[in-house]
Amino acid sequence: MDALFLGIDTSCYTTSVACIRDESIVLDERMVLSVPSGARGLRQSEALFQHNRNLPALLARLYAAVDPKRIAAVGVSAAPTAREGSYMPVFLAGRLAAQAIAGALCVPCIETTHQKGHVLAALHGGNEALLKKERFLALHLSGGTTDVLRVQTEGEGIAAIEPIGCSKDLHAGQVVDRLGVSMGLPFPAGKHLELLAQKAESRRIRLPSSVRGTECSLSGVESAAQSLLEEGARPEEVAFGVYDCLARTIAKLVAHAAETTDCRDVLLSGGVASSLLLRDLLLKRCAPDLRLRYGLPALSSDNAVGVAIAAKEGARWKRF
Repeated sequence: MDALFLGIDTSCYTTSVACIRDESIVLDERMVLSVPSGARGLRQSEALFQHNRNLPALLARLYAAVDPKRIAAVGVSAAPTAREGSYMPVFLAGRLAAQAIAGALCVPCIETTHQKGHVLAALHGGNEALLKKERFLALHLSGGTTDVLRVQTEGEGIAAIEPIGCSKDLHAGQVVDRLGVSMGLPFPAGKHLELLAQKAESRRIRLPSSVRGTECSLSGVESAAQSLLEEGARPEEVAFGVYDCLARTIAKLVAHAAETTDCRDVLLSGGVASSLLLRDLLLKRCAPDLRLRYGLPALSSDNAVGVAIAAKEGARWKRF
């Protein structure tokens, strides 16, 4: 009987449970946390409470779909990234649940990071060939992260993820969400702002892109866009300007990272990377020798599929 691998992820805005077998996804269940209308996020305590409320329902769906006795390892995102001191209370909910399940089943509990989960999820379903390369570049673009990463591979798995660049202030998803809420859109605002941007008849707004090497600053983008809105600019044109600016910024980051590392394969992950508009704009702005790859749109937003894959990797290499 084929073994199953369970993944649990409790991020800032989504409770996720996933189960994989071999290369296939057996279960992928998520519950987006509830954010009050007009708010730009949740306090960690509020998010933690919602995770604790959501997990029993998601786990009930899991146990109704699969035989728990087939679970060979449980993976969990225990921290946002592998950086020293990386911590958020929300991940405690998933960690405690994973430890309890692993203990009850007498199987290993594999701790990983939310960021590695995103990278592994983006590799799934068509980008696995990158694992046969010695290394590749990855970008993690979300509401809490705008990171440029060098990924080292080993034995068709990930050996290490090294941050080589980042945003020094706001993250890409924060810019999208803050401006979206200012325009009266629901939070998280990504898909709503993208739909608005696609309606822009004029695409002349050019917001400032600030990049130095593999580091960027995005606070100026938000400030400039907010000023335009206050001056009466059409929201759809400002929205398009935001995506245009993000594309120019990311293209510069990728170009510098490729020059520094001599890597030409680039994997984009995270909720912001799911935007088809952003992907189209990047295709036009990145050099043709750069091979941009994206995860499946359904696996770009927060999910536990990559964490389940990490559980499988950890069990295979006995890193627990």
